[in-house]
Amino acid sequence: MTRDDSNGNDANRNDVSTTPHEWSAELVGAYVLGALDPAEAAAVERHLADCPACRQEVTELRELETALGEVPPELLVDGPPEGGDLLLQRTLRRARAERGSALRRRRARIGAAAAVAAAAALVAGIALGRTTAPAPPVAAGPAPSTTVATPPPAGTRTGSATDPATGARMTLTVTPAMGWVRVNAAVTGIPAGQRCHLVVNGKGGTKADAGGWLVSTVGAKSGTTLDGSAIVAPEDVASVSVVNESGQTFVTVPV
Repeated sequence: MTRDDSNGNDANRNDVSTTPHEWSAELVGAYVLGALDPAEAAAVERHLADCPACRQEVTELRELETALGEVPPELLVDGPPEGGDLLLQRTLRRARAERGSALRRRRARIGAAAAVAAAAALVAGIALGRTTAPAPPVAAGPAPSTTVATPPPAGTRTGSATDPATGARMTLTVTPAMGWVRVNAAVTGIPAGQRCHLVVNGKGGTKADAGGWLVSTVGAKSGTTLDGSAIVAPEDVASVSVVNESGQTFVTVPV
């Protein structure tokens, strides 16, 4: 089907049906990939109609393309690689010379290698995701509470004393109010069973009971804390005493 022009050269190089098989190294692979223009594809098909060897090569290359296409693109962390057609084209060209059982063995090796590569890509993707994932947000704990100490009212007085005779000790705070006082006392060293009173002593010798209690076993050992009040003008308070019902004074604290 070729004809010589006036120079004796081949004038129809696109008619591959009669050209030597050197062209098939590129065109058959490109035909399988669908990379030929319509005229080139038609020429290859005309050649395939008369060439059983090339038809077999097309069949085998399509089988290899199918085998390579069985690796799901989801297994690739970043999706199918760019230039995948070029990679497949090079693979198809390398597989061109293989036939029969040799081709089947190579396909099996390629399939296994593809599976291993896909698994490695998946593992690498998981590791990459772990290293690049933002750190989880730290749960905000409750805001630290701030306690502002309230200054005592003006005229508040404190005192502490130990009676050397009884061994009793008292630490107290006297807080002024409108014509009376609040008394907070911590008392230790008084025997259990004693019925005691807090007595506020005025500067003029007056006395006012600010409260009483029965000393318990625990109170005798660890002490007793109590609050009381007395109708004594704050400016008239001279001291506070612990006195039992028999009139014994265990301890007195001047304020």
